[in-house]
Amino acid sequence: MRVVFYLFCLTMILGYASPSDAVIVLRTAAQESSEPKYITQSKTSENSIGGICVDIFKRIEKLDPELQIIGHQNWMPRARIDAQAKAGNIDLICGLQKIPRNTALYELLNPTLFSVEYLLAVRADDNVTVDNWDDIRRLGDDGIILAIRGFGIVDIVRDVGGLTVDAGATSSISNLKKLLMGRGRFYCHRSPGIKHAIRQAGLQDQIRLINKPIHTEKFFMGIRKDLPADQVKRVNTVLSQMEQNGDLKRIFEKYKE
Repeated sequence: MRVVFYLFCLTMILGYASPSDAVIVLRTAAQESSEPKYITQSKTSENSIGGICVDIFKRIEKLDPELQIIGHQNWMPRARIDAQAKAGNIDLICGLQKIPRNTALYELLNPTLFSVEYLLAVRADDNVTVDNWDDIRRLGDDGIILAIRGFGIVDIVRDVGGLTVDAGATSSISNLKKLLMGRGRFYCHRSPGIKHAIRQAGLQDQIRLINKPIHTEKFFMGIRKDLPADQVKRVNTVLSQMEQNGDLKRIFEKYKE
């Protein structure tokens, strides 16, 4: 009788354990200075992290409960995220452009998560007008472009050629301050994102945006290249479902400026 009872208990334990064993845990991190991919949100006395990517992760978990994405409540600079991915400690990163630096380290999954426009910010008293990269190139030393270190737009602008890029700053607020000090003619950053940064810094009267986008870019989900193929397929399947049912569009629309 005791043997039967023991076997019954063992069966129940194994039965309850099996669902958790089926859960696929994927590790990520919240990229610093990447608003609105990741945004600090205040909840009562505590801060949490929200944004486009957090919304996407939560929807992935909703549609496929066996996928669990952790780490998006921990801030990390992009360079460290890449280093952790190389070390096998990060599995996926949300919102990557299709540039060589990214495709060398990550597999970029279809579909496109969202597309953004890049705008140029200038000092409010600067009457400069540009329509394209050639116009900036003709400015020579008076056409220094500020950008955030490690961001894809740095690679893109440098690949254009003949442009001077200062990517020493690690945040929008730092670049806006440099712009006001005359250490650059333009600050190039994506929208959504750049308008929020100007408002957050309280610089609406000192900085203006050149309304015509200088560049547009698609962003994708990046998966560590040595991640098991079945896990990659699971994530890809859910993302395709989110594109088809309009989830990706609805999430991005929440954050448009």
